[in-house]
Amino acid sequence: MKSRLLLALALSVAALFDATAAEKPNIVFILADDQGFGDVTALNPEGKIPTPNIDRIAHEGMIFTDAHTSSAVCTPTRYSVLTGRYHWRTRLQQGVLGGFSPPLITEDRLTVAGFLKQHGYHTACVGKWHLGMNWPLKGGGTANDGADFSGGFKGGWDVDYSAEIQGGPVDVGFDHFFGISASLDMPPYVYINDRVPTEPATVEKAFHRPGPAGKSFEAVNVLPDLTAEVVRYLGERAEPAKKGDPFFLYFPLNAPHTPIVPTDEFKGKSGINLYADFTMQVDSTVGQVLAALDDNGLAENTLVIFTTDNGCSPSAKIPELLAAGHNPSYIYRGHKADIFEGGHRVPFVVRWPGKVKPGTKTDQLVGQIDLMATCADILDDRLPETAGEDSVSLLPILLGKATEPIRRHIISQSINGSFAIRDGQWKLELCPGSGGWSDPRPGRFDPTGMPPFQLYDLSQDPGETKNLFAGNSERVEAMKTKLAELIDRGRSTPGPELENDVPIEMIKPLPKPKVKKNK
Repeated sequence: MKSRLLLALALSVAALFDATAAEKPNIVFILADDQGFGDVTALNPEGKIPTPNIDRIAHEGMIFTDAHTSSAVCTPTRYSVLTGRYHWRTRLQQGVLGGFSPPLITEDRLTVAGFLKQHGYHTACVGKWHLGMNWPLKGGGTANDGADFSGGFKGGWDVDYSAEIQGGPVDVGFDHFFGISASLDMPPYVYINDRVPTEPATVEKAFHRPGPAGKSFEAVNVLPDLTAEVVRYLGERAEPAKKGDPFFLYFPLNAPHTPIVPTDEFKGKSGINLYADFTMQVDSTVGQVLAALDDNGLAENTLVIFTTDNGCSPSAKIPELLAAGHNPSYIYRGHKADIFEGGHRVPFVVRWPGKVKPGTKTDQLVGQIDLMATCADILDDRLPETAGEDSVSLLPILLGKATEPIRRHIISQSINGSFAIRDGQWKLELCPGSGGWSDPRPGRFDPTGMPPFQLYDLSQDPGETKNLFAGNSERVEAMKTKLAELIDRGRSTPGPELENDVPIEMIKPLPKPKVKKNK
């Protein structure tokens, strides 16, 4: 009798333990770099770059057709993902950081990683950070490139590559970091393990921008090396996760961003160009992550999200892709850097076995910025009033319980800081051109006679071909007023008003067009 009671008690405890573990799913967030909406075949039926592994997530889970980054370039997007706060509330009003830039995330700012860590998660970031860190100098102090754009810090050789870096991932909520400081075309070219480079920068290399590099560091090896580290990490965390110690893995890839360097295995595989080859290698990386989850018995209790940090870059040689019948922006206008949809409408597919119904699709307006509130909702907890102030939970959508839109508004920015706001199907862009790199490109066109803003009905005109600004003054003013309100309140969710870090200029002045002089 006693043995039966003990057995029943043990089974009850085990059942309780399993239930608790199931309530805390592992979370894997994969963020590709410069991959367009049309570069996933599950989203673009006319696509010519096969992505069977990303498609697998879509087919075994849910496709979001109207998901957005907060910016059409990478650093600001990454800030918004990890903090649930719009990046433009910080000092970063346009452009991106450099490899030696100081941290954009302050150490008192709660991140997704920090929040999950409070709930017993082991947290890891593997990949491209690009949110700044304090590099130690040989003579004391820290490096500061003096700017937030990618021009680079000129004193890279003054950095002490054997000393500990401060203000990086392990100071803002991550237990482990392995990766690179910024984009793979920005020095320094070294891997960082937690706080310290794995080798000193003793030689100069140039994967576009010349700078200090580790002797063994080669761009072509970065994606395979990051993938191997993720597979190793998943194997290491398998047993703890099964025993109730879940993990959060943030995997920001370096690809298919420049330098576009597929390995020999993938070079030429697409039959289109190197970008298409590299995108196939990205898909292979996703496949290796999914295989590691399967092999380690983790798939059933792991929420997997695949998305990208902005649209496809012109460096992909878009005319070559189009000539092959492949549009990396699908039906949308523009590309990376632009305020148009091609700049910030991105792939977003989610798999969560037993929770998200396979083969489902939603046209709900959402943002990557919604990750933080979603994690809080999954854990049935409330975020502090000073955290995740622009984040809305996706959980009702994931569980198929959303009976109305979870958000009506979302705000996006181009590389030059031009704003756009959505109001349901309507989109208002507070600039006359792209705000980025496609035509009409700021500084390269004369806006005289053009409407100052652009208004599109995306339900009728997803390609943004017909500007409805004229004749819709009331709608334009209402949307401008709403944007000003969301900026001024310091938050876009219910709660007390907060302060932005800097004053926000809602309407950016237009650069003067460059005039070619006659010889």
